[in-house]
Amino acid sequence: NKLDMVDYDQSVFEQIEEEYRAFAHQIGLDDITCIPLSALQGDNVIAPSPINTPWYHGPTLLGYLETVTVDDDAASRPFRMPVQWVNRPNLDFRGYSGRIVGGAVRPGDRLRILPAGKESTVARIVTQDGDLDLAVAGQSVTLTLNDEIDISRGDVLATIDAPPLVADQFEAHIIWMSEEPMLPGRPYLLKLGATTVAATLAAPKYQVNINTLEQLAAKTLELNEIGVCNLTVNRAIPFDPYAENRDMGGFILIDRISNTTVGAGLLNFALRRSQNIHWQAVEINKQAHATLKGQKPCVVWFTGLSGSGKSTIANLVEKQLHALGRHTYLLDGDNVRHGLNKDLGFTEADRVENIRRIAEVAKLMVDAGLIVLTSFISPFRAERRMARDILETGEFCEVFVDT
Repeated sequence: NKLDMVDYDQSVFEQIEEEYRAFAHQIGLDDITCIPLSALQGDNVIAPSPINTPWYHGPTLLGYLETVTVDDDAASRPFRMPVQWVNRPNLDFRGYSGRIVGGAVRPGDRLRILPAGKESTVARIVTQDGDLDLAVAGQSVTLTLNDEIDISRGDVLATIDAPPLVADQFEAHIIWMSEEPMLPGRPYLLKLGATTVAATLAAPKYQVNINTLEQLAAKTLELNEIGVCNLTVNRAIPFDPYAENRDMGGFILIDRISNTTVGAGLLNFALRRSQNIHWQAVEINKQAHATLKGQKPCVVWFTGLSGSGKSTIANLVEKQLHALGRHTYLLDGDNVRHGLNKDLGFTEADRVENIRRIAEVAKLMVDAGLIVLTSFISPFRAERRMARDILETGEFCEVFVDT
């Protein structure tokens, strides 16, 4: 556009075209049509401009838009339908409603329900206008199954021949959309389709220069910056890489306190370790440890400003519990920085990681049946909430000290 500002110079247009095609090729865009325009004068917008651009013999903008073929291969992809609503108007009907984001489905098709992995057969395809014999990508329908299966909002119905992957650790491209920088280790909410899970981002592998696509070193992401990060969610979710299915691989990140959208991202692939690491069942569990000690394990989380007296109070509480024969352990902010958190400083990101580590250690001690007392400044409500959420209900007591 604005070719009138360079007197419709053909060489300028060709230079811009060459540079744009070279850049587009780097991001996988090769089918490109370049049209010299002047919106102010109307050149090549609706009608050709033989006077100002006699050297151009291609289509006008409107002519191109009316004839261009838009490739949409969603119908040819494997069947996917995230469940948005479990439709149960009465005891005689149970359906699963959602928009098909890939492939097609017919009554009699065999489906797999993820992440559970159970299978069933489609009984009916129900719509407001009646049952269908075929539903394809882009349609919103309600499916009924031949078997009664526990299916919830966020589960995915998929073909058994090519089901999506299920994982809890990924590499992803992230664009940061908040004025507050991304903090590695801080818990966010990740919303992918109808699924919402807790997510934690690692420090960026690199930041992407949007002008040159150069990979730059980065410790965090600021407003409008793009980077590649590993992320972990608190439970395995079904997904497809964004390059294969945008609806199954695109997500947003939400701040857990303000509920504002702080970022968006594209899932690239599942990390191999997400498939190799599993919970090992143990026979001596938390209840067994607690019964042996004759107490209810929990965390008493003392928080407050430096010098408020939280360490002194926590120490006195532990002395009293010890005198009563209780099994306790005190995690103090200064003490853990001599060992476990020796590598951390006092930046905002390091403070987040400091609390994340302490919360995980406290959880392990609770699993061992101990009463754990912690004394940390822990200034961010998001991290205190994270510590609370990884424990069971009734196992976390927060005490704010302001003396």
